[in-house]
Amino acid sequence: MLLIVRLINESFRFALVALVVNKVRTILSLLGITIGIFSIISVFSVFDSLEKSIRDDINSLGDNILFIQKWPWMAGGGDYPWWKYWQRPEATMREMAELEKRTTSAKAFAYMVNVNRDIRYKSTTISQTQINVVSHDYAEVMPFDLQDGRYFTALESQSGRNVVIIGADIAETFFVNEDAIGKSIKIFGLKLDVIGVIKKKGQDIFGNSDDDKVIIPVNFARNLIDLRNIGSAIVVRAKPGVSNEELKDELIGAMRAVRKLKPTVEDNFAINQMDIVNKSFDQLFGVIAVVGWIIGGFSLLVGGFGIANIMFVSVKERTSQIGIQKSLGAKSYFILLQFLFEAVFLSVLGGIVGLIIVLIMSMLVTQLSSFNLVLSLQNILLGVFVSAFIGLVSGFLPAWSASKLDPVEAMRSTF
Repeated sequence: MLLIVRLINESFRFALVALVVNKVRTILSLLGITIGIFSIISVFSVFDSLEKSIRDDINSLGDNILFIQKWPWMAGGGDYPWWKYWQRPEATMREMAELEKRTTSAKAFAYMVNVNRDIRYKSTTISQTQINVVSHDYAEVMPFDLQDGRYFTALESQSGRNVVIIGADIAETFFVNEDAIGKSIKIFGLKLDVIGVIKKKGQDIFGNSDDDKVIIPVNFARNLIDLRNIGSAIVVRAKPGVSNEELKDELIGAMRAVRKLKPTVEDNFAINQMDIVNKSFDQLFGVIAVVGWIIGGFSLLVGGFGIANIMFVSVKERTSQIGIQKSLGAKSYFILLQFLFEAVFLSVLGGIVGLIIVLIMSMLVTQLSSFNLVLSLQNILLGVFVSAFIGLVSGFLPAWSASKLDPVEAMRSTF
């Protein structure tokens, strides 16, 4: 143990001497390590932060949500066989009511259709606004927060009252210095009373936002537009403790029974889940990780040659000292480890500088933009480990050559 402490102490001292005596040479040689670690860790930090943001947006819907739809979602690339699906029927309110009777694994069901229409308040018009036409349990299946007002009552949903919940951006556009609750806006040429305003959240990573949409009861909209041929979805939330696979299996059986499909007939509906989106991003970020290593790998290669150069010069300069150490009984492995530790210290020092630059960059990006860039502990440890590994590999050959020097010949060196 004492030997190891002595080795580390001497190696650290020699590394500092190399920095002080040969500042320019050492700094230029370590620059490759610094740039390489900066390249790799900055790429990983950006995409780790991006991945977290994307997955948070996906998971905000809940990981126990299933969508019964006409069209399946597709993971990854490849051709989408649309011709297999375009003649499928859309999901209906009647089917949702039947599913509620036939399934025991679901906590709640909601019917949802999205349409785009102009909405108007007095002389102000917002064109092609997204209108979510929903059944009553929509808020239970896909919850959202209100900053003002309330959600539909069961009576309002059932009777199809002319009520509406609007996004925060729409409220700010229509009702400047006014309270939106109790006012009336026009949709489909009819007046609807505003009973709630959705809490402002901004756009998610996909560019979607609740701030610029409105929500109305399906029993109001079905009297004004034909919902049968518009892309619809039955959204289902599983009960606590019920897995998506259990719920999916039960829904498939119930849906086939509702549509009276024979055992040999293929499903004419799709049950989609957020896991498909997650798998697509797994593939994307896997490719990005490889790109990150390639980008930083070239700099690390140059940095490795720089460390090797420093260590070869260091061995040459200290040849006589090595001879004295060996003549006094120092073992070859002691000399080997001494130079290896020195190489690792120098390399880690260059890596730490690269990590500090990444940290400063992440703080600036977070302060100056809405993107939260975080240098994680995992990436810090990765940067230190990679630096140490490069130092170990680059310093091995110089250290090996030092350990094999003949003590008599080494002491005669006059370099």
